[in-house]
Amino acid sequence: MESPKSPLQPPTYGNLITVLSIDGGGIRGIIPGTMLAFLEDQLQKLDGEEARIADYFDVIAGTSTGGLVTAMLTAPNEQNRPLFAAKDINDFYLEHCPKIFPQNSSAFASATKLVKSLHGPKYDGKYLHTLLKEKLGDTLLHQTLTNVVIPTFDIKRLQPIIFSSYQVKKTPTIDAPLSDICIGTSAAPTYLPAHYFETKDSTGKVREFNLIDGGVAANNPALVAISEVTKEITRGNPDFFPIKPTDYGRFLVVSLGTGAAKFEEKYDAKEAASWGLLGWLTSDGSTPLIDVFTESSSDMVDFHLSTVFQALHCEQNYLRIQEDALSGTESSVDIATEENLENLVKVGEKLLKKPVSRVNLERGDYESINWKSNEEGLIRLADVLSKEKKIRDMRSPHGHVAYRR
Repeated sequence: MESPKSPLQPPTYGNLITVLSIDGGGIRGIIPGTMLAFLEDQLQKLDGEEARIADYFDVIAGTSTGGLVTAMLTAPNEQNRPLFAAKDINDFYLEHCPKIFPQNSSAFASATKLVKSLHGPKYDGKYLHTLLKEKLGDTLLHQTLTNVVIPTFDIKRLQPIIFSSYQVKKTPTIDAPLSDICIGTSAAPTYLPAHYFETKDSTGKVREFNLIDGGVAANNPALVAISEVTKEITRGNPDFFPIKPTDYGRFLVVSLGTGAAKFEEKYDAKEAASWGLLGWLTSDGSTPLIDVFTESSSDMVDFHLSTVFQALHCEQNYLRIQEDALSGTESSVDIATEENLENLVKVGEKLLKKPVSRVNLERGDYESINWKSNEEGLIRLADVLSKEKKIRDMRSPHGHVAYRR
């Protein structure tokens, strides 16, 4: 079975294990898309215009819309290079989101859609399914250009299913088409239909998958990605230098959020006290239950990682970029009007200029941790990634692996 074909040599020849994580959030994937475009531009300034995000990270993890971005960054094209450059991600969202989440502003149509959503998903998913099959083709999990980790949730088994490059050899039945994995991890309850597909291993063994949105399991997949790497270290994978599994100081983790509406204070206890099943599922056109579990899981992962990296005195090895001041339609996952999508692009651009921050669970918001902006943080990160790649090239007996054109 083929191994990933990134020009990046294994971590055992370097000083760090590099991890990129991208949250779920529907159309708000535009926000991390903006961060990734800036980071890739900085890498190209250092290493040439052919440089791509997948050339610098040992593993890229993504949930829901983040899983789609992960596939875009790591699926190979005909030249065995990434299917999309990071700068193309936002154009993809601007072009296709209005068709994935078609809008109708009339009061009658909105009421009809609300009634329909009580009996089925808000959107039929047909355009998204066709689009992903067309773009990703028959590409399988093991064929990505660097290792990927994409969480989903199997509603038949009632357990998370983690599609991980590291697990393919041990569990061949998870070597599924990337298109099916992306459809599954994006199948947000009430928004898009659950996704069923089957895989078959070399012996003919069939495995069924009944998947919904990975945000049910891990909307922020950074910790899942670290866990996958840790298991490989524990098993003695020669690609990794011998370190203690809990030595986070040797990890470099970049975690990109898709924004939150913490200052808008969307719900309160007095309002929620009267909610029944329908109230928790839909209130004023939003989805309280889904908002609660995705935001809480994302913040808990950030809280855990920021605490651990601080305790190990290696805060510089963990960069979380998250916008916490979304409001109105900006905080939705599916209001794909041209105006709202353009506003999300602006949110991402403004976020670059904001100070690096971390979640503060006591205050219920994000606090600035230093004077550096996210833009400056990404510039510093590009320099670290570039140097790490060069160190691995120098130390590896295989020498420099050229970009495959």
